[in-house]
Amino acid sequence: MIPPRALVVWCPDWPVTAIGLDAATPAAVVSGAQVEACSAAARASGVRRGQRVRDAQRHCPELVVRDRDTDAEGRLFESVAAAVSGVTPWVEVVRPGICAIPVRGAARYHGGGTTGAGDEESLRVHVQDTVVEQGFDCGAGIADGLFAAELAARAGEGGVVVPPGGTPAFLAPYPVSVLGRPELTGLLSRLGIRTLGAFAALPVRDVTARFGVDEIRAHRLARGLYPRPPAPRPPLADLSVSTEFDPPAVAAEQVVFAAKSLAERLHEALAAEALTCVRVGVEVTGADGRTLTRLWRHDGALSALAVAERVRWQLSSWETQGEDGQEGGVVLLRLLPDQLVADDGRQEALWGEATVSDQIARAAARVQAMLGHQAITRPFPAGGRGPGERVVRVPFGDLPPEPAAEGPWPGRVPDPPPAVVHPEPLPATVTDADGSPVLVDARCAVSAPPHEVEIAGRRHLVTAWAGPWPARERWWDPARAHRRARFQVVTGDDRAHLLVFEGGHWHVEAGYA
Repeated sequence: MIPPRALVVWCPDWPVTAIGLDAATPAAVVSGAQVEACSAAARASGVRRGQRVRDAQRHCPELVVRDRDTDAEGRLFESVAAAVSGVTPWVEVVRPGICAIPVRGAARYHGGGTTGAGDEESLRVHVQDTVVEQGFDCGAGIADGLFAAELAARAGEGGVVVPPGGTPAFLAPYPVSVLGRPELTGLLSRLGIRTLGAFAALPVRDVTARFGVDEIRAHRLARGLYPRPPAPRPPLADLSVSTEFDPPAVAAEQVVFAAKSLAERLHEALAAEALTCVRVGVEVTGADGRTLTRLWRHDGALSALAVAERVRWQLSSWETQGEDGQEGGVVLLRLLPDQLVADDGRQEALWGEATVSDQIARAAARVQAMLGHQAITRPFPAGGRGPGERVVRVPFGDLPPEPAAEGPWPGRVPDPPPAVVHPEPLPATVTDADGSPVLVDARCAVSAPPHEVEIAGRRHLVTAWAGPWPARERWWDPARAHRRARFQVVTGDDRAHLLVFEGGHWHVEAGYA
């Protein structure tokens, strides 16, 4: 079944935009010691998501560094959602930085009465101009379904309109990595399937027989269909849950705690009906009679913690509205399951055992609840020459980074990649058979074969070595240019190391298992 037409508003580099810096400013939002997001100017200087902060500042000395604040991102994005709601009230927030609206009614109203290509383009431009007038750069795209509409918002100069029925052809050239499933991406790449068009061309019967439920959903997305079939029947009863506060709740934490309990009740009620919710409405009513309702979407079932987090964002944004803020507190909180789909379950391991991924997800959720969203991260492949640049770490539950560039990355060390990349390079000394230091000249000629290497005060005999792999980066910028040569060496203790010669000195960049 083809999904209905949707318009997606995408604010590029939203974490950076949320702190009030434009794309021309080299800026990065960091969490701990890693870059979480960066502006276009920072990317042009060599900064990448997942880099260590010190490496990012080495590439871009004028980099503006700010700590990530997810609550602030959610709160500030409410101004974007409010601007879009001026065009049509039916706005759903996918995540901070992306929101969506249905096209059919809005295109008729703003276009001229018929839902045609011209009306949809008029709507797209109108929504984009509305958000830009609020001071936020954005792209707006229209296609069949949210997945294709988000890609359409990122395409072209500010977004495009994909004609009705043209979504499969629009999606076909995109790499399978845009599905946001790294394990599936790796498997399909090994099978020679690298685009959504090639993935969509696989017979449904073969995909169903070979893959699990989540991969079947990805196959439906690649074909331009709903990721899940619609619910086979409407719910027999009102499944919304609510709670009243008497006296009114003034502290946001009290409302957020209640939201978590309500979400758990909602999940139990949906499970009893064999349903799951991929879009939930949060309705907050204040003591002064004001009501704020917002739709929140998630590709999977929103966990209780995820619902509570979105309630926090909504309350934070609401506090900034009006001259009197949120005086009087909250008297009613209601969660409404807006879009229900059949719960097709999960693919379990043999003999009814729980899968490892389920155990990891539950453990990660508990740790994130105690230590914050950035406490658990997942590695994703990225482009680069050095091993530390080829992997970025993304908080568990967040979308993966943009697809890595294919290369060719001259000077890149061939696979297999190292097992360990040292956070701080280890100083090393490499000598030849006569005890003289081994050097590498400007033409990458090695003065003598490596014979011994000293690492952390311990000397090891070199039994095998390969290299060099030279890399000269940013040669056009003398202030940030550097030249290095990498070597693979195997020592007498049966260990393998990746050594780097730079500026007349050696250090150990990574180690092999």
